[in-house]
Amino acid sequence: MIKSMTGYGKAEWTGEDGRTLIVEIRSVNHRYGEISIRLPRHCYPFEQEVKKTVAERLKRGKIEVSIQEDKAGGATMAPTLNLALARGYLEAFRTLKEELALEGEPTLPLVAAQRDVFVMREDAAAGEEELQGMLLATVRHAVSVHEEMRKREGVALLEDFLTRRAVLTRLMAQIEKRAPTVVAEHAIRLRERLRQLLGDTTLDEARLFQEVALMADRSDISEEIVRFMSHLQQFDEALTCGEPVGRKMDFLLQEMNREVNTIGSKANDGPLASLVVELKAELEKIREQVQNIE
Repeated sequence: MIKSMTGYGKAEWTGEDGRTLIVEIRSVNHRYGEISIRLPRHCYPFEQEVKKTVAERLKRGKIEVSIQEDKAGGATMAPTLNLALARGYLEAFRTLKEELALEGEPTLPLVAAQRDVFVMREDAAAGEEELQGMLLATVRHAVSVHEEMRKREGVALLEDFLTRRAVLTRLMAQIEKRAPTVVAEHAIRLRERLRQLLGDTTLDEARLFQEVALMADRSDISEEIVRFMSHLQQFDEALTCGEPVGRKMDFLLQEMNREVNTIGSKANDGPLASLVVELKAELEKIREQVQNIE
């Protein structure tokens, strides 16, 4: 089943302590797979694991992953004593007292008021390993939601492809039917022109036959038709493939367009030229849609 490269997915996880992780994944068309990630600073060590988790299932597209953390009810702030620093301050005050012959002793309020003796630190609700586990689980859930949207858009694209594929088949069948008539009509026109030019002179049927045979050989488009239909069959197979096939489909369309161009250059015929223009228009419409296939 084909999938679009455009999609959106969101997932949330809330722990028992109230900490909430919010993961959002957005993607748009891109020739390759490009993943960018924005996440909280303390989650930086998990960035590569997050990218790997996303890349395992989303192969193509410009993919943006946004991770936010809501700490309401979760982690709390608590004062932490830097005992070594407090002792250092105390010793410094005592040294200052002795050196300057000052009176009194350093007091608790004095020492406690010094910078960094007490610092506020986050009392993390979850350890690093636990945080990584719930983060990756939430990312996988967001990827699943994102993939579902890609699949739904893929279904719509598939319906459009099948409709246009039927048009391609119909136009090529008309070209195949018209091709032999082109040679016959050319022979009739050539014979009539020669009669007008030669008048009562006897027409060399052998020479006429050679000219018609040369024209038939130059304008033979049977190989191009066979190759076009072969590419179209491979295109059909790609529509039901479970792997990313956007690049393959784009290549097949280029090859089909090449065959149609050759048909147009070989067939010196108005009705055939008109059919070729219609074919090229349909191929271009399909190509535009294929740019959105993973």
